[in-house]
Amino acid sequence: MPDGEVERWLLEGDPAVRWRLLGEGRERIATDGWGARLLAAQSDDGNWGEGVYSPKWTSTTYTLLRLLWLGLPPGHPGALRGCARLWEWQKRWRTPETCIAAILVRLSCYHGYQGERIGDLVGHLLEQQQDDGGWNCAARGDRTRHGSFHTSVQVLEALREYDGPIDVAAAVRRGREFFLVHRLYRSHRSDAVAIRGSMRFPAFPEWHFDVLRGLEYFSDSGAGGRDERLEDAVQVIRRARRTDGRWPTYAPYPGRQWFELEPVGAAGRWSTVRALRVLRWWDSTDQT
Repeated sequence: MPDGEVERWLLEGDPAVRWRLLGEGRERIATDGWGARLLAAQSDDGNWGEGVYSPKWTSTTYTLLRLLWLGLPPGHPGALRGCARLWEWQKRWRTPETCIAAILVRLSCYHGYQGERIGDLVGHLLEQQQDDGGWNCAARGDRTRHGSFHTSVQVLEALREYDGPIDVAAAVRRGREFFLVHRLYRSHRSDAVAIRGSMRFPAFPEWHFDVLRGLEYFSDSGAGGRDERLEDAVQVIRRARRTDGRWPTYAPYPGRQWFELEPVGAAGRWSTVRALRVLRWWDSTDQT
């Protein structure tokens, strides 16, 4: 648990922070603070930001992801209208792109939208798994190509949200092992950091992989005991902590933003509560 001073500071923040820290007050995310501001930006047609997938990061797709990350309760009418717009757009696809298919599955399942073709897209994700257990948008059917950290974390997040009749357990096990072999964020060949940008943790990771996002997947997915191969990644989070017990706010990815959550470079409640939840999970879980 965070010390008393840091916890009191966190609880002075947005309802999404309280929800992350204590698991209470979730209903306020739709009516107060960041979540309410995003919902208020929805157009009459159910879209956000003048487009379904672009412009980044104010489109319907990425705004719905923000609402998911903030913890908007499933079933919100605005989110369901936005998901409907995504499915109307999906009808025009010739061939599903793995990354976008994963986002659509995740958003639909989380927000409670009953898309008729969710099972089709889940089947597509299972078919696209690489020989190494990861996924890669650029593979184009070549299963020998190395999995992409970006694509793989998105697919695993989607399969975690899916609760339908298709058995995804084997694919999930292989996907988790893909990351564990890489100690979450390192090259399995050279042991170097695979993606330099993965050592920073913007409030909204968008389609990008980073160390905190990867650890959040493992901590939130009920994967059982902790695996010692994640220890190095956990230390990355610990080392990023400031001397005052907080974590900094990182700059967002380039592109238009709805608004600034917290000043870049300053102590951030959102980054702090995310990091603390991961460390709480790690420190309280038995090693496998």
